[in-house]
Amino acid sequence: MDTKLTAERRSDAGKGVARKLRAAGKIPAVLYGQGLETTPLTVDSRELSHLLHGSAGSNVLVDLMVDGEEHLAIPREIQRDHIHSKFVHVDFLAVSRTETITVNVPVHETGDAAGVKEGGVVEHHLREVQIECLPQDVPDEIVVDITDVELGDMVHVSDLVAPEGVTILTSPEDAVLSVVTPAALRVEADLSVPGEEGVEVPVAEVEEGAEAAVEGEAPAEDAEAPAESEGGEG
Repeated sequence: MDTKLTAERRSDAGKGVARKLRAAGKIPAVLYGQGLETTPLTVDSRELSHLLHGSAGSNVLVDLMVDGEEHLAIPREIQRDHIHSKFVHVDFLAVSRTETITVNVPVHETGDAAGVKEGGVVEHHLREVQIECLPQDVPDEIVVDITDVELGDMVHVSDLVAPEGVTILTSPEDAVLSVVTPAALRVEADLSVPGEEGVEVPVAEVEEGAEAAVEGEAPAEDAEAPAESEGGEG
């Protein structure tokens, strides 16, 4: 589903101009692609925020109206002020409904992994994958069911099922997620490896140490410690 957004051309540029636009509730933007000359624009900040916070996020298909002319576009190079949770700039790529585009979409898992019920945790390796499709076929996300993923199992890109008309370009061998033993448990397991509990001390050495203690010979490590600081009163 397309979303309409009205934009206005702008002739001025520079940081000072951009600050004034944002103060007035406008966001600097640019339209390019499909044989168009790069066109500086401004869009309403509230409309842009509503547009990009929808389910499709940055992959939303936009009917961008510029001076009464409609351009099918998709947002690109979105810049945000994360401190104030505001958009500061956005590029719009003009596209055609008959030509494929390449975009990244998020991967979302559903279900409770069998390995998690066994005490494991889900470890993510890829949060999104690159796809190719027509603009109107861009999915909001690629969904993978992890219900049957057991402890030690890994989900690869090759395990993902793309919607009709969508081709996943990310390497099929790349790992998406895995179910592993929590790090703390792995450390405990490493510390309890058989044969590594400690170094065995020969009985003879133990007896010699006991005899030295009886005769008043202090072990080397128990010798008198030096003064705590070198700059004490003298």
